[in-house]
Amino acid sequence: MNESPGLSALCENSSEVFLDASKLLLTYADNILRNPNEEKYRSIRIGNPTFSTRLLPIRGAVECLFEMGFEEAETHLVFPKTASVEQLRRIRESIAAKRDQRLAAGQTTSCLQATASQQPPRATSDPVAPPLSAAQTAEIITQVICRIGFKFLKTLQANSQHVLVYESPALQQKALACIPHQQLRVAAQDKLEQARKADSECNLMEEDLLMLELLRWFKEEFFTWVNCLPCSNCGGETQSSGSLSPSADDLCWDAHRVENHHCQSCQLSTRFPRYNNSEKLLETRKGRCGEWANCFTLCCRALGLEARYIWDSTDHVWTEVYSISQRRWLHCDPCENVCDQPLLYEVGWAKKLSYIFAFSKDQVVDVTWRYSCKHKEVLSRRTQVQEGWLMQTVNGLNSVRQQSLSPERRKELQERLLMELVEFISPKAPKPGELGGRTSGSLAWRTARGETGDTSLAEEFVFVPTEAEKRTKVFHLRYSVTKDCYFRVSNGQEELQGWEQGTWRREAVFRKVEDDWQMVYISRTEGSSSGKISWKFDCQPVGLKIKTVSVRASSQTFHSGSVIWRMHSGQDTIEFSGDSKMHSAPSLSGSTELIVEAELSGGDGLSSWQHSQLFRCSLKEPESSSFEILIDMVEA
Repeated sequence: MNESPGLSALCENSSEVFLDASKLLLTYADNILRNPNEEKYRSIRIGNPTFSTRLLPIRGAVECLFEMGFEEAETHLVFPKTASVEQLRRIRESIAAKRDQRLAAGQTTSCLQATASQQPPRATSDPVAPPLSAAQTAEIITQVICRIGFKFLKTLQANSQHVLVYESPALQQKALACIPHQQLRVAAQDKLEQARKADSECNLMEEDLLMLELLRWFKEEFFTWVNCLPCSNCGGETQSSGSLSPSADDLCWDAHRVENHHCQSCQLSTRFPRYNNSEKLLETRKGRCGEWANCFTLCCRALGLEARYIWDSTDHVWTEVYSISQRRWLHCDPCENVCDQPLLYEVGWAKKLSYIFAFSKDQVVDVTWRYSCKHKEVLSRRTQVQEGWLMQTVNGLNSVRQQSLSPERRKELQERLLMELVEFISPKAPKPGELGGRTSGSLAWRTARGETGDTSLAEEFVFVPTEAEKRTKVFHLRYSVTKDCYFRVSNGQEELQGWEQGTWRREAVFRKVEDDWQMVYISRTEGSSSGKISWKFDCQPVGLKIKTVSVRASSQTFHSGSVIWRMHSGQDTIEFSGDSKMHSAPSLSGSTELIVEAELSGGDGLSSWQHSQLFRCSLKEPESSSFEILIDMVEA
């Protein structure tokens, strides 16, 4: 095994320094290996006197910790649960081997010195390090930041180099062969035509709609999220159980981490290599956010879209696509099938952001500020490296990368960057679509990462008649679950994209796409015992009241699942069935508002959340309408 850079640097120290530092490094490693579930052994406080006096000043020591798998936090070095224990063991054994060599080589010299010396032996116990002053602690943290800066630089360099893979013509052709690009372009052209009919001043281009079609296809038809793989032997459920050593084939496809998914029934381990090679991902079509963003960015480039890979230091990645018509970069998260909702992570997922970088073939950009409306809080967390160093480092990377570009291209990039900087400092407020928690991944996984969001932040949307609807005194709304779009028929077929955009209130519900069964529906979130969703219409602001109201909804239950539909107005409540028939409510005549509500509950076993469904429909029926409200109005 080749010697690691950290260990090579450690070996350059004198034998006395090396032996002392290596002893402490082995102690840190052995504590984790012997007590893998003890949190206290996975964290090293930077201000700890032992660490600050016996490791921090020693060449190569902190680098060895990083190579073991430790990562930097604000005041500690932490060995995360996701880190490879095998990697820790390999570095530990390498250090131990070098230590044994030094000890063996020094035995003869030590004996001779002991014989020649007439002085009494010194005590061998280590002296207790005195407490550090505030100034000494500050100096230590500054030194650690300098050392961590080297690791931060390696992260920037690695991502900057990785995105060049997407520019391979052969790889783009392989991606294009997987994408139904003609169908996506036709769909994009149709939607662009509809948009221009609805708005004569629409300045969107086909590429804007193509990007949205690619997002939908990638999420609903192409890629699959993996929590735990089904057992390769019996097909049953598995549980994540540490890591396995990567094989030669895994390493060939850049999978340095392999998860062990263990089956409790047949006791078999199923290997889950975390591939970082986008060509391999075109074949496997599964993974988590890293695999999703990696493969999706390649697909964007294959379609000729200008795209860049986004890395978030709080453990998420996604894509940005440049819109020529809007002259700005658009946030695109394939895991969530969302576009242009940059505050989703900070507001919706409640992430504590610090560093977010964009990587393309031409440029590296610190885009943290696009994704935050709490700049002061973010600044307080940006403690890993000094801001001046970071700016110089990014400028240096860009200077090297842009040497071969034409003056025109460099000027274009500079102008874009200036526009981004203006965008970054402009005040931001979250949009409705940015208020929800994460939907990709299991409930346990999302909860563990603190990304379920705060549903109390969801904005209450109310349908109010437009001027056109006021004139005709008709409100007619349809919702298609396959297209995930509301169609306001009474207002020139106006579209409202996204099921959550038209809801008044919602609790523990989401839109589920079953790629294997080619079905889509709205159900409770995984692990919830009940869920609610409602829509509200109010005609009082325009001086009208309800004359007649009819509602058509569809729902389906399995096992002991239950769905209860209700219409509310004032004190009146009417229950109706979700049998896809129009249901009228004469008693609501004269009211000024209408609330339609569905309550989902019941079900059996671990899949109970799926046993009550709204609007279940085949993905092959894109024109079907799952939900409809028709209201005739009169003067109040």
